[in-house]
Amino acid sequence: MDAPAGGNARFDIATLPLPVIQAPMAGGPSTPELAAAVSSRGGLGFLAAGYKAAAAVKSEIEATRRLTGAPIGVNVFVPQPSAISPGALERYALSLAPDAERLGVALGDPRHDDDWDNKIDVLLEQVPEAVSFTFDVPEPAVIAALQQRGACVIGTVTSRPEAVRALEAGVDALCVQGPEAGGHRGTFDTARRPEGESLHGLLEELADLGVPLIAAGGIATGADVRAALARGAVAVQAGTAFLRADEAGTKPAHRRALSAGRFTTTAVTRAFSGRNARGLYNEFMRRHDDEAPDGYPEIHHLTTPLRAAAAAAGDADWMNLWAGTGFQRTTAGPASAILASLQP
Repeated sequence: MDAPAGGNARFDIATLPLPVIQAPMAGGPSTPELAAAVSSRGGLGFLAAGYKAAAAVKSEIEATRRLTGAPIGVNVFVPQPSAISPGALERYALSLAPDAERLGVALGDPRHDDDWDNKIDVLLEQVPEAVSFTFDVPEPAVIAALQQRGACVIGTVTSRPEAVRALEAGVDALCVQGPEAGGHRGTFDTARRPEGESLHGLLEELADLGVPLIAAGGIATGADVRAALARGAVAVQAGTAFLRADEAGTKPAHRRALSAGRFTTTAVTRAFSGRNARGLYNEFMRRHDDEAPDGYPEIHHLTTPLRAAAAAAGDADWMNLWAGTGFQRTTAGPASAILASLQP
């Protein structure tokens, strides 16, 4: 990775016409169409690089650029060393075997892989206006190279120690993720479940750091946006609110589960991916959460065929239904209308 000799003006999150960021949602919901729709209306649409090879990330950035000339963002999962033992992996695979047989599929290959270096090269080439990192922060040299090309670099944090570490690495802004958020927790420590501190508490705790704060977690209405901005955030990041957008790639069974009324609560689980994530509490979580080991991305790959088969069959009880605590306040329709409902 070579840093450029010169530098470009860095994108400033605080200049967004509408202080709403569409959260990156890996696994399908984030699409070029969704990101472009949000960015074109004054918010900031994000693509999700998680689970994808670098070539797919590049293709999605190019597709989004064809749809809008407005700023866009890309989120990347920071890889971490493998945390799972062979024994724990084998035990969990055995517990999943009856599910695989019932669904008529084989379990996936529990590999530990990521196309990290190539993804960073794509970002340095394509230069989205904003680049956010989740699960950790990259090396300062990576952050500096993106900044020199004009990207605003955002670190996702769930505690003050994580925020300090991200700032020491050189990020421009912090995405402050409260425990109310749907999908994967941004915690650097994979074993920790940060359930005690609310989003508003975290915002108040980090207010003295002197950097732009983006509030994430439970943002579903304009009132939620106003409350976060009143506590010092310069913008909010909403994911669950956009799951039912026309432009989102949310699976049909997931869409129905969000609004049908059958699922009434969310919970945090490692059962699907080996990393703590919040979703609608379903039968798979009920059966496997207690036995699920800490092991991302191995468990993610192991359960992929199960989740794909369940989604194809429209069986919401055996697929991951990522959602934040505000899921019951979401609406369906075009992204532009959802974005308008989030105006402070």
